Amino acid sequence: MRAPMSARMNERTGLAEDRTNLAEDRTVLAHERSFAGWLRTGMASVGIALGFNALFRAVEPQWVSKLIATAFLGVAAFIFLSAERRACTIMDRLETHKVAALKPVRMRLLAWTLTGATAALAAVIWILLEP
Repeated sequence: MRAPMSARMNERTGLAEDRTNLAEDRTVLAHERSFAGWLRTGMASVGIALGFNALFRAVEPQWVSKLIATAFLGVAAFIFLSAERRACTIMDRLETHKVAALKPVRMRLLAWTLTGATAALAAVIWILLEP
C-alpha cells in the first residue's frame, strides 16, 4: 500500500530543504576559501614589495625603489580590506546548517591585522631602512 499523497509531499519537501541547506553550507565554505585565497594574494604582494626593496636597494635615487615597494604594499592593503568587506557582506547573508563557519568578526580582525602590519612595514621601509 502506498503512503498518502501528503506524506510523500512532506518527504520530498524535507529532502529539498536538506539539499538547499547543504548547498548553502558549500557556498559558505567556498567563500571562506575565496577569502583565504585573497589573503594569500595580498601576502604575495607584500613579498614582492620586500623583494623589490631588497633587490633594488642600490638603485639611485633610493626613494624610487621605496616608492615601488610601497605601491605593492598599498595593493596588499587594498586586497586585504576588499576581501574582508566582500567576505563579510556575503557571510552576513548566508546561514550555516551543518558546518562551523568562520565568523565575520574574525575575518575583520585578520584583515585589519594584516593591513596594520603592512602599514608598519611601509613605515619601516621609509623610516628605518635609511642608507
